[in-house]
Amino acid sequence: MMMKKLLRVENLTKGQILHQITFDMEQGEMLAVMGPSGSGKSTLLYNVAGMDQPAGGQVWLGDVEITKLSEDEKARLRLHRMGFVFQQMNMMANLNLLDNILLPVMGANKGRGRKSKEELNRRTHRLMEKLGITGLEKRTITQVSGGQLQRACICRSMVNEPEILLADEPTGALNKSAAAEVMEELVKLNREGTTILMVTHDSRIASSCDRIIYLLDGQISAELTLGKSMAAAEKGREERVTRWLMEMGW
Repeated sequence: MMMKKLLRVENLTKGQILHQITFDMEQGEMLAVMGPSGSGKSTLLYNVAGMDQPAGGQVWLGDVEITKLSEDEKARLRLHRMGFVFQQMNMMANLNLLDNILLPVMGANKGRGRKSKEELNRRTHRLMEKLGITGLEKRTITQVSGGQLQRACICRSMVNEPEILLADEPTGALNKSAAAEVMEELVKLNREGTTILMVTHDSRIASSCDRIIYLLDGQISAELTLGKSMAAAEKGREERVTRWLMEMGW
């Protein structure tokens, strides 16, 4: 069955950091971006999201060319059609987890189609249950573990039901066990249909993705297609990714 192209990046250039980057993503795909420090991974993510303006090239989300939008239009696009998970979990210390998660949906819940507070709360609680953090709603960010906090960040990124989730080292600040838990939740979301573009330095995390692109000196130097992750083949996938990265000089 022919899959719909959701994201297209064409000849994206940013100063001396990115050079003629071209790739696309199908709806429902999970793509990892890897490469050594300074290769342009995070810069690529921020330019795709419209948080930074490239010197050249185009980025399309569906039929919308992000690179031609005004700053206000980009902000609205990010609010309604994109979700973000970062290594630094930027939550407000004076709010509990529930209120932190609700912040973006309250910003988007304006004008025509406005939803009731009860409906928004139900959606948020469903996400918290799905990600295994039910019962932590009233806790502050200092009263939960790193893994629980990152799962709350994933809830926050998904509460507006985005078409694509952009993740910049989402497990980078976590220990091995918490990282595995968070990655398991991201894989579940992907299998339910969420498209995910993820920057990671962790080969184990990348092996859960459908495809990996490798950046070197601001260019895509290689690509590895893995297909959808199956639990029975997980070890073989990790070994395959590790061998491939060694060939890249990782």
